[in-house]
Amino acid sequence: MNNKALLSEMFTLQQRLNDETNGKDWEKGYNKHGRIINWKRCIYMEAAELIDSFNWKHWKDIDIDPNWDNITIELVDIWHFIMSLGLEEYKNKNLGTIDEIVNYVIDTKYFDEFCEDGAKPNNSDALIIVSTIEHLIKNSLGRDGFERVLEDFMIISLQCGLDMETLYRFYLGKNILNKFRQDNGYKEGTYKKVWNGIEDNVVMTELLEKNELNAEALYEKLQKAYEK
Repeated sequence: MNNKALLSEMFTLQQRLNDETNGKDWEKGYNKHGRIINWKRCIYMEAAELIDSFNWKHWKDIDIDPNWDNITIELVDIWHFIMSLGLEEYKNKNLGTIDEIVNYVIDTKYFDEFCEDGAKPNNSDALIIVSTIEHLIKNSLGRDGFERVLEDFMIISLQCGLDMETLYRFYLGKNILNKFRQDNGYKEGTYKKVWNGIEDNVVMTELLEKNELNAEALYEKLQKAYEK
């Protein structure tokens, strides 16, 4: 698939996941249980978790390299919420459908560079990247919406070596994992996130690395691993 098709599929999958998880008309700001939905809060809370993957503390572990594998996972989590913010804004402001969102993303300043193979991130740039993440947090706390946080996300991704192909592959995996969680009691609090001592994110990542999987096949493999 070309990059436009990859984007379109991700936004379509996110719309479907939000519809299934939150109920129809979640764009009005409430889920089917009456709970307030705040995508900006989701973004800045995940961004704070992202910072913890870097050796930002001046008093501890100052020579430890950033956890680049976990950084990729955290960025994909943030991408879920940025897409959700975009879907919400475009519907509420009558800006168009998923096609219009995708076209906007394609026309953004950093998109072409983002579609190239990701450059290997530099450990020495860790604190510079942390500053960029803090800029994303600042913008997600303010009045700025989808367009501004999207630009911040692109910059951070380029700094961290995340490209379109990698984002798509991990997004597909995390999207299916999120659906699997919901189907197995995540909202009710009965889901077990650690499987035989391994967090489900890690299990999902290992499955993606070992296999060329479509959505259905990945879901089945997650089910078998969870049952064990």
